[in-house]
Amino acid sequence: MNIDPISDFLTRIRNACLAKHKLLEVPFSKLKKELTKVLLESGYILDYKLEIKENKKFIKIALKYYQEKISVIQKIIRISKPGLRRYSKYKNLPRVLNGLGISIISTSYGVMTDKQARKRKLGGEVLCYVY
Repeated sequence: MNIDPISDFLTRIRNACLAKHKLLEVPFSKLKKELTKVLLESGYILDYKLEIKENKKFIKIALKYYQEKISVIQKIIRISKPGLRRYSKYKNLPRVLNGLGISIISTSYGVMTDKQARKRKLGGEVLCYVY
């Protein structure tokens, strides 16, 4: 039984990066698709596409590496958990590695990076850090 699908999604990405996989397949959900879109826009993955197998939707993610060896995603950490949700106002949004990494925020206007949320003056739930 999967209680936290976002945590499962992040763990699959983390494990695939450690195992140096080129492709990763995760079960589809709208939130996972939005998280994947943010990772693509921020340059942490090469590409993604939606696939349907046996009436089930999947997100196929192409992972990105430096010189075929070192993963672009060094760490991906879940911040807000089902047992302890973390919310932040736009003025207090966390800066990851002093702006070198990103934190992914779920706002009322969708999922976005901390930089985009700060620019639009939006707070929200801090889902994860990526660097």
